[in-house]
Amino acid sequence: MEKKSKVLIIGATGRLGYHLAKFSTEYCHPTFALIRDSSFNDPNKQQKLQSLSIAGVTFLKGSLEDEESLMEAVKQVDVVICSIPSKQVLDQKLLIRVIKEAGCIKRFIPSEFGADPDKSQISDMDNNFYSRKSEIRRLIEARGIPYTYICCNLFMSYLLPSLVQPGLKTPPRDKVTIFGDGNTKGVFVNSVDVAAFTISALDDPRTLNKVLYLRPPGNVCCMNELVEAWESKIGKKLEKINVSEEELLKKIKDTPYPENLEMVFIYSTFVKGDHTYFDIEPSSGVEGTQLYPHLKYTTISEHLDNLL
Repeated sequence: MEKKSKVLIIGATGRLGYHLAKFSTEYCHPTFALIRDSSFNDPNKQQKLQSLSIAGVTFLKGSLEDEESLMEAVKQVDVVICSIPSKQVLDQKLLIRVIKEAGCIKRFIPSEFGADPDKSQISDMDNNFYSRKSEIRRLIEARGIPYTYICCNLFMSYLLPSLVQPGLKTPPRDKVTIFGDGNTKGVFVNSVDVAAFTISALDDPRTLNKVLYLRPPGNVCCMNELVEAWESKIGKKLEKINVSEEELLKKIKDTPYPENLEMVFIYSTFVKGDHTYFDIEPSSGVEGTQLYPHLKYTTISEHLDNLL
């Protein structure tokens, strides 16, 4: 049996990072997690830390700001996965330098886990959300560090619970807003499933120096299809309110950042089509459900059932 890579997870107490660490141990990888000293005394994180410890994760004290602890952690593993929040992606710069200096890392999976930043068509309105991720990509490539970028598009916990209705927490049952013509397709993936695909990819030569896109059948849909699916589940037709591209752009412009971010991502996904307007180039990208057809995942329909 081929030896499993040793894996370091940075951000293991976060929603995605926790699942990454759990799946890493489940898939028999010796798994380490870089944990801040303060996290051990944080009541919000203690349950996760206990669960990870029981699962067999080894904790290493340190942070992305502490070069010594980073070097000590990186030297113990073969693969580094970073899953820090998007607004902190530039905090990976020191980690990239350490990975290069250590010289032992076979694969780095940086904190992306969203739409492909190099394909984004909203760079003038996202407050550098995607350009920061692209900057990290260029740094990794310039240093010659082996990588896999994970582009899972939208998590199901974001926008889907409201049926893509800004400001709502639950799906509407009377009227619904359709942005654009309602026919542009976006992609939603459950964070647990993103973790499973990521861990499956980390030792796979087919994903080396490639983008792993997730476009699971049943999870690629437009707003019209989403509304139709919800209507069939609640047995009721909703009143449709159409908001044109121009009207949405005006709302985005008139709403200050970060309050306008939901609308920015709706515009990106369901008007510009940033998840699906391009074909995946085999030279630079692969699709996860085609590589790992055995992996089961939550579909949009199943997720909507949980919202009834």
